Amino acid sequence: MTDSTTTTAAAATAAGTILAIDLGKFRSVACRYDAAAGTHAFETIATTPAAVHDLLVADAAPPRLLVIEACGVCGWISDLAESLSIEVRVANVLGEAWRWKRVKRKTDRDDALKLAKLAASDQLPTVHVPRLAVRQHRSLIRHRHALIDRRTGIKNTIRSLLDAQGLSMPMRSRGWTVASVNELKKLARPLSECDGDTLWRGQLDLELRLLEAVSALIKEADKKLDAIAGQDERVRRLKTIPQVGTRLAELVVSTLDDAKRFKTARQVSAYAGLVPRQYQSGQMNRLGRITGQGPGLLRRVLVQVAWGLQRRRETRGHAVFERLCHGQRTRRKQAAVALARKILIWCWAILRDGSVWAGDGDGDDARDRRRRRLAVA
Repeated sequence: MTDSTTTTAAAATAAGTILAIDLGKFRSVACRYDAAAGTHAFETIATTPAAVHDLLVADAAPPRLLVIEACGVCGWISDLAESLSIEVRVANVLGEAWRWKRVKRKTDRDDALKLAKLAASDQLPTVHVPRLAVRQHRSLIRHRHALIDRRTGIKNTIRSLLDAQGLSMPMRSRGWTVASVNELKKLARPLSECDGDTLWRGQLDLELRLLEAVSALIKEADKKLDAIAGQDERVRRLKTIPQVGTRLAELVVSTLDDAKRFKTARQVSAYAGLVPRQYQSGQMNRLGRITGQGPGLLRRVLVQVAWGLQRRRETRGHAVFERLCHGQRTRRKQAAVALARKILIWCWAILRDGSVWAGDGDGDDARDRRRRRLAVA
């Protein structure tokens, strides 16, 4: 989903030029574009805070509009421009208007000039750039989930080592209790003490040590995230929804940032990539799989929570899941994705209205379902 800008490009260019920067890892190409005169000039700079600052203040009249692409460095560039009172737009490179099709040449200068011209004609699809604290919070949340993925990889490696030796261990979480890990430690040996036939014991020792280290890092990240969540009223409101815990609540809050920037529930669903692909032509209107665009981590966690919520028969989520299945087991995956979308909409409505979850019912009243049983706090 792209965010509509409140100031038109015509108003932005009336008092100055447009500065568009095609960002690179080491070098960037800047284009100063005068929409009134139709002229432009290029400049190559290093992608560093000092070089970008010098570029922004180089002229006596600074640019009134800075246009950049959405990428890893767009955050600090946006902060720098805003500190100089320069309006910033961050282009959504996945938007249809930005895609290059059937062109014989594509250079950094072409990219910069295209950014400027799209901004001048007010056709540039843009994205929301949250403030620095929100971006840092998002980064820590992603890092915590990356640590969990690493821990899962370590556990899979340990199981693979044992399978290769004809050994077995308890399935699922039973294999990682304190007692089970102590049994694994009895099989392990320091790698320096292993001979050619027992190298697997040394590998097991290394993996167990790595498992302990990663688990300790996850606990450290959880402690900091819990402290941040405890001070956020929005997280506490979202946790009133059944099966929505701290980790999902903080992910939704940090990802959506300002819930009021979404006007409808469909916009929120499209932002998370939970709406179907659509191809329409004449009498044909084909709907496919979900688009999968937007924040993949949010989509993954929502689906995980949806599977857990449908198992609680006393909750609204279970009633929604059964209704979406239509009594067919083959529709369970589709129903889980649809329920994930419902959970996101519930969270968005609470954040938008400053509300709390009012409780679960039997799910029979359609009007109550549309109102989502929210009571204004």
